[in-house]
Amino acid sequence: MPADPPAATGPATRRAPLTSPTSRTIPTTGTTPPTGSTPPARRNPADLLLPAAREHGGAPGDAGPGAPHRPPHHSGRPDPHPRTRPAPRTRPLARSLLLLLSTTGLVGSIAAAVRIGTADTGWTDLARVLATRLGLDAEPLPPLVDSLLWDLRLPRVLMAALVGASLAVCGTVLQAVTRNALADPYLLGISSGASTGAVAVVVLGVGATTLGVTGGALAGALLSFALLLLLLRRTGLDSVRIVLTGVVVGQLLTALTSLILMASADADTTRAVTHWLLGSMAPARWNTVVVCAIVTPLGLAVAWLCSNALDGLAFGTDTAASLGIEVRHTRMLLLVVTSALTAVAVATVGAIGFVGLIVPHGVRFLVGPLHRVLLPYAALAGAVFLVWTDALARIAFAPREVPVGVITALLGVPLFLLVLRRRGEL
Repeated sequence: MPADPPAATGPATRRAPLTSPTSRTIPTTGTTPPTGSTPPARRNPADLLLPAAREHGGAPGDAGPGAPHRPPHHSGRPDPHPRTRPAPRTRPLARSLLLLLSTTGLVGSIAAAVRIGTADTGWTDLARVLATRLGLDAEPLPPLVDSLLWDLRLPRVLMAALVGASLAVCGTVLQAVTRNALADPYLLGISSGASTGAVAVVVLGVGATTLGVTGGALAGALLSFALLLLLLRRTGLDSVRIVLTGVVVGQLLTALTSLILMASADADTTRAVTHWLLGSMAPARWNTVVVCAIVTPLGLAVAWLCSNALDGLAFGTDTAASLGIEVRHTRMLLLVVTSALTAVAVATVGAIGFVGLIVPHGVRFLVGPLHRVLLPYAALAGAVFLVWTDALARIAFAPREVPVGVITALLGVPLFLLVLRRRGEL
């Protein structure tokens, strides 16, 4: 009798599922793609990032940007080994309640901070000032008290809220873009450039009749950002290169500022410029408040629209690119936004540190790391933090005023050490 034909030939293999219900269908060799070459399904980056964030403790780097993490599973099939640790998420109702409480806290902080100072004023005085400006029927205050509240304190407190929101948003964005938990708005040397521009106007009188200190600081900040891009034009916008180049630019401009002061300024000018460089809300007036009130919401809106891209960038450039994010263009846009926000803040009130470094970490711990939720809360928290810090700077050594940058440093250093300890890096 003829021998039985081999069991593994052509048609028999393809009909195997019909005769063996428990076996799997195995495609032929000619149609099987190489291992690992199956392209990911085209999906919205948020659809991929949100499940991955939940499996990784809630976000790209639950312990903060730059922390070790497992790459997200984006092969189009369920992750065979999901983590069982629950993600620190808040429910929509709890988020809405927290947002309402945060907004109420900001409004209450602004109203309370307006009353704080060497001269005693009450809630009635504040209400009468606002009613008078709104054209309501109210008895006007004495001119001195009215000017104190409307021309000095109210713009100062509003400026503190706007600058705090700007710096907190900038820190949140930069920590995701650079994947560096130590990133803050002054990482790129923008603050040093603004300081150099302001010192050049005050000490050398360059364009003093047309620009003033604010214009000089803004011009210096933009020039420093242009220098940063010039140095990065060949190497690209890699995270490490951005950090290192920003530090180099900042040190160069800081040295230039010190050289201008030592070579051309007298003692009084040096003292005034040094006080401004430490950060102070005293120069705030309504015209500068209007500028910040326009720039800050625009910058926050752009950053919030890029929230999905920020989530992807926090996972790394390769992961972000695989999710369809234009890494280079997105990074450039976000760097321009953060530079503009930082430049306006420094141009109006000077250099204020630690707000953009500490606030994002604290808010990330409370609401989670997804940027569509993190950015609004970071703005509110930064505003409240700087409003009360400025109030403390006014009354801590009254009648002498302490630069608010000194207070933020004194409060920021222990908070930052606490963050490092919680992350296990100290």
